[in-house]
Amino acid sequence: MSGAALAVVVVVVFFLALCLLQRYGDLRKQQRLVLLGTLLSWYLCFLIVFILPLDVSTTVYRQCLLDTSNQPTPVTPANQTQASPSLYPSVGVPKCVQPWSYIPDGVLPVFWRVVYWTSQFLTWLLLPFMQSYAQSGAFSRVGKIKTALIENAIYYGTYLLIFISLLIYVAAHPQWELTWAELQTIGITAANTWGLFLLVLLLGNGLVEIPRSYWLSSSHGYLLAKAYFKAAKLSAEKAAADENLADVMEEVAAVHESVRHNHSLRKCVDTILTKCPADYQEDLGNDSETTSVPPTKNGLIRLHKKVISAVQRQSQTRVQWSILLDQAFHLEDVAKSQSSPVKHFFHSFPSTHGHSWIRRFIYTPTVEWYWECVLRQGFYRLLALLLCFLSIVVVWSECTFFSTHPVLSLFAVFIQMAEKKYNYISIEVACFITIFFLCVCVYSTVFRIRIFNYYYLVPHHQTDAYSLQFSGMLFCRLTPPLCLNFLGLIHMDSAISHQDKIQTSYTSIMGSMSLLSFISDGFYIYYPILVLLLCFATFYKLGSRCLNLLGFHQYITDDDLTSDLVNEGTELIRRERRKRQKAEDGENRRWAWREQYGAQGTSEQNTAGYSEIKDNKCSPLTAIKKSVITFIRRDEEMDEQQTSLLQDDSNDEALPNRNRSTGGQYQSLSSRANFDDVC
Repeated sequence: MSGAALAVVVVVVFFLALCLLQRYGDLRKQQRLVLLGTLLSWYLCFLIVFILPLDVSTTVYRQCLLDTSNQPTPVTPANQTQASPSLYPSVGVPKCVQPWSYIPDGVLPVFWRVVYWTSQFLTWLLLPFMQSYAQSGAFSRVGKIKTALIENAIYYGTYLLIFISLLIYVAAHPQWELTWAELQTIGITAANTWGLFLLVLLLGNGLVEIPRSYWLSSSHGYLLAKAYFKAAKLSAEKAAADENLADVMEEVAAVHESVRHNHSLRKCVDTILTKCPADYQEDLGNDSETTSVPPTKNGLIRLHKKVISAVQRQSQTRVQWSILLDQAFHLEDVAKSQSSPVKHFFHSFPSTHGHSWIRRFIYTPTVEWYWECVLRQGFYRLLALLLCFLSIVVVWSECTFFSTHPVLSLFAVFIQMAEKKYNYISIEVACFITIFFLCVCVYSTVFRIRIFNYYYLVPHHQTDAYSLQFSGMLFCRLTPPLCLNFLGLIHMDSAISHQDKIQTSYTSIMGSMSLLSFISDGFYIYYPILVLLLCFATFYKLGSRCLNLLGFHQYITDDDLTSDLVNEGTELIRRERRKRQKAEDGENRRWAWREQYGAQGTSEQNTAGYSEIKDNKCSPLTAIKKSVITFIRRDEEMDEQQTSLLQDDSNDEALPNRNRSTGGQYQSLSSRANFDDVC
């Protein structure tokens, strides 16, 4: 098994990162460089997390070999020299069994060096450049590169200034003879310090929010109320996105009319037109007689950037709205099924769920009823209690991991117990569960947080290039300090445990922190204690309440504005349910009529054979077809009239904007950027 575990993990983690990228990004439409940079950054970070437990078990085995070789051989009495060795085993001398996941010497140091420095090159140099490149509105690669270099000039200039200042400081102190390795250690320490500062903030949020989210998710009433709240907010965002796109399309129409086909900038205008939605392209296809001043090249670049952003935002809100409607309808179906005496789950719109073999033979309506109405609540609450226990253990260990005599960190206690018995499976499982839970707490916050409209990870292939690359930058900056913090929790980092033991290969790549003692002995040890205060702040939702006061509305159960938004969302969902039900009923009637009269027409044709009908206008089949067409058209007109009457009666389509603008109560939702519930 030498090296086989490493190869398996490398392959599995690659497909894990690829599946995650496929969920959030669009593999067919987005730029290849953007996808490659994001995939590589996610892949390298996940590799560090999955390989580190193997590094710990390999280090324990190497320490066992060292202890065995350094232990003196016991001297046996002369009269026992001829005795069988099996009758007198060496008490206290451990038997070092090679772990199943043992990685040969020399492999891990090279592996960590390649993974770490590649991820740092991505997060500090390449990904910021690619962000500006992907967001640029230039029409050529050279123009995009030029724009990216200009936008990152200050960013890269800051690095250069810090490096020059460090060289001047070293030159001014001749007694300091810093080598290249020590300069690398200083750079690694600076990067890890920045990452640890952000890590504790995200970790304090995730340690509370993840158990609480599972506990609250066990209540369908809470989920349904929150879905109504999201519907009210998302409706305003959707209306704002549509309005913004319409304004941008007016600018595109003006440019399209002013720049004729013989103009030098016509190719740039055609490029902008290809980025517009299809319905707008048809409207822009007709040339107008009005003329205006032709735009400049820089103006077209800015317009191109605005078009890309507006189209992306509208697509995101539409997909999110459709997904939210399905979730709300499903939760309402759960509420109806719970009160039904029949142990059978009923879907309001069965066509949206499909008829796969899993639903026909495994996840049947009866099985779905038992899961949704009986088992789900208990399972989620049990999982929430387990996650709450892990969170308490993490908080305790973060506050006490610097104590080595006695050992107070619970993770270190468990690892040392397994280390004494050389139970490598238990060591790897415990390490994987610990670091995986830490990563879930940190990464889940990265996936849920929203910074205005600049950074927002949207599933179902709706995340833009800027957000994908920004998430890759965060992962590469958070993962190394997260792993060092984990090694400190289990006392495998000599800078914290102060024990004379073999270090892991990952720690050896990080270098000795003793060069900067005020960081290794101060910041790295006492700053993680701040996670306790952040947990209390998250538990009482202090961050959400502050954002709510600033106008970024959050779901707070005891807030009057939240109740108003829930009521508004209830009406929106009810209206959308009526519209979808009418559309589905109309489609079912049309399908039934087509099936019925289509079958009659087929039977008459088979009976008549291939004989020609001279008077087609008077044939029975023609009359039936005409009656069917007339009925379908009349049915469509009735549906349209009912829909328009319903919209005119209650201002359905204009409610998110018009009702708020008249009352002035919710107008801020469409004009201000919103955050998700992350605090």
